Amino acid sequence: MKIFKFFLCALLLTSFSTYAQDDEKAERQQGHTNENKFKQLYEEFSTPNVFRTGSGAPGPGYYQQQADYKMDIEIDDDNAKLHGDETITYTNNSPDDLNYLWVQLDQNMRARDSKTPLISSSGISPATVSSRAVKSYLKESFDGGFNIEHVKDVSGKDLPHTINRTMMRVELPKVLKSGEKFSFQIKWWYNINDHVKDGGRSGYEYFEENDNRIYVMAQFYPRMAVYNDVEGWQNSQFWGRDEFALPFGNFDVNITVPADHILDGTGYLVNREDVFTKDMMKRFNKAKKSYDEPVMIVTQAEAEITEKSKSKKKKTWKLSAQMVRDFGFATSRKFLWDMMAVKLGEKDVMAVSLYSKEGNPLWEQWSTKSVASTLRTYSRMTFDYPYHKAISVHAPMGMEYPMICYNFGRPDKDGNYSDRTKYGMISVIIHEVGHNWFPMIVNSDERQWTWMDEGLNTFSQYIAEQDFAEWYPAALSPSDKAYPSRRGPAKNIVRYMGGNQDFIAPIMTKGLNTYQFGNNAYGKPATALNILRETIMGHDLFDYSFKEYANRWKFKHPTPEDFFRTMEDASAVDLDWFWRGWFYTTDYTDIGIKEVKRFAVTGTPNDNGKRLAEQYNRDPSSLVYFIEEGAEGYDDAIKSAGTIDNLPTVKEYIMDNFSPKEQKEFKTAPQYFYEVTFEKPGGLVMPIIVEFTYADGTKKRETYPVQIWRLNDKQVSKAIASDKEIVSIALDPDLETADVDTTNNAWPKEVKDSDFDKFKNKLRD
Repeated sequence: MKIFKFFLCALLLTSFSTYAQDDEKAERQQGHTNENKFKQLYEEFSTPNVFRTGSGAPGPGYYQQQADYKMDIEIDDDNAKLHGDETITYTNNSPDDLNYLWVQLDQNMRARDSKTPLISSSGISPATVSSRAVKSYLKESFDGGFNIEHVKDVSGKDLPHTINRTMMRVELPKVLKSGEKFSFQIKWWYNINDHVKDGGRSGYEYFEENDNRIYVMAQFYPRMAVYNDVEGWQNSQFWGRDEFALPFGNFDVNITVPADHILDGTGYLVNREDVFTKDMMKRFNKAKKSYDEPVMIVTQAEAEITEKSKSKKKKTWKLSAQMVRDFGFATSRKFLWDMMAVKLGEKDVMAVSLYSKEGNPLWEQWSTKSVASTLRTYSRMTFDYPYHKAISVHAPMGMEYPMICYNFGRPDKDGNYSDRTKYGMISVIIHEVGHNWFPMIVNSDERQWTWMDEGLNTFSQYIAEQDFAEWYPAALSPSDKAYPSRRGPAKNIVRYMGGNQDFIAPIMTKGLNTYQFGNNAYGKPATALNILRETIMGHDLFDYSFKEYANRWKFKHPTPEDFFRTMEDASAVDLDWFWRGWFYTTDYTDIGIKEVKRFAVTGTPNDNGKRLAEQYNRDPSSLVYFIEEGAEGYDDAIKSAGTIDNLPTVKEYIMDNFSPKEQKEFKTAPQYFYEVTFEKPGGLVMPIIVEFTYADGTKKRETYPVQIWRLNDKQVSKAIASDKEIVSIALDPDLETADVDTTNNAWPKEVKDSDFDKFKNKLRD
């Protein structure tokens, strides 16, 4: 109501005037820098340039290097060794002249002289299990790491090179100028690690009962490092946690394994008819037309026969991939193999699973369907999956590569599994397949910014999990109405964000240097994005902006600033306050109701009103006055006046100052007046989500935008006029903001039993 707003403004002017007078008497304070939570991120962000624009899009001068590989790989199954020979063709698309190239040797992280074990604190426990004691103190360390036999140019001439732990600098015979290419050869071998016993992101799992291995191979070849406009060479050492930054390129890879192995990996299988049997080809062609159920290419009965005998012959599988940043493959004689087709736009993509009998019946039931569902969701949220297949491989870990990923989840020996095992397997498959988008295509620097792939992917995983339950409701347990996602909902991150600040780091921290890695790199950024989508921006604005970011930076190398800027550029929502609070600090949300005052309307002048009337040269009787509950005259005011409509002076004001049409707006006048003061013990600024409950049982939601905190970071008040009596107020009723302390979220204050009281009541019952 216009008249009511006038009176409130008058009261605010009175308060402000009094405050200003008091302030003049106070002792002057020292000035300070801008610490406002809403200041822009100019200090944190780089200046836009020809490579990366202020909008978050690639600039007209944006470039990226290309690395193409031709490889011949052989697995020595008897000795668990890998031998490789590769030719790398490196294209310098940068405007810079290069004197040398940097190559990553990630397997050196597990070399005998590796420094990785030395960077973590360790101690001796008074008691430990024998296997851990053997591994820690008695067992000889695994002899891993690359053995580089030679580095040569294509004419066979040796190239000088220097190995610094997990990085190798290759000296160029002459300066590599912009636009030029250089090809060179590396020959190597290494001992493949048992990743079950010795750890690692790839390796083999050994099955003693039939002397077989499942190989899931990655980081198995010397790989080019990234050179870009942000930092030149990205040659940060690999200590084991931070993952990878890689340029895009084309791969032609020939992999020789025992003839009875089943193999799949990144790229097209170009010699399928040479390595498939006639039955496998028939089944494969059937799978290409099966959109509802997977088709077995290799059955369990066939795999059980094969794993009992070892072929001494060899077979070469040839794979070719274009515009990928990495390469992985899996091979074993134990593999079952199934596939189904997924329609994405105008093309079909094959959802594929490789697994051993130890994974059944769980894997044949849900692995390939999990792949298919993930392809649909991520394509909807970003862009259609550009490759022709996505493979899920059964392994006791979770790890991702272009078109292929390794996933855990295994029943017991009798084939029984719990809901936890089932959901864990489905979730890890969704997560690892989702990595095809982040960072395999939207190619961020994992070595520096772990959250840019893990956080964005975990957020997308949450949406995909909910979609999966809609696509395949039979996968849900009877007690679950929705998919029980571990990460994404705001309430799931509260314990972490409200924890010991000595062991929490900002999201914008190098992954190697963070505490609580899972919460920092996966959980908190995923929750932040979910809050942006559900509470701050809404689905339409968020989804449009998120898709814009993905499409701007697919097959490119984005930075955090590119993401932050794009989300704002595409939505017209200023989010600097959000990025600063959630990503650059360890602040947490804690908003509470400090005080609620109730008022009645009266025509009796008070001292403030008299001063206000004098200031504006008005008759004191022409003003409306509010009297607080508990003050003398409050009960009488409620009985005699009650509403603004009951005051003759106000009616006269309305008649004198508003047209008949405007007067119709005042049919219903408020009877109840409240002043609610919100406090913010937490550092994060967030919208104030309020639910009012009225005496008649109805409810109303109101969301005060986050900018309500812009002038006072400690507390704010809102005047509320209502035609119904408010009996209770609740903040964040659906737990949308990750508020770490909800004990101050209600008025009247809720009295909750302590854990001890609950325990006593339980005993009493």
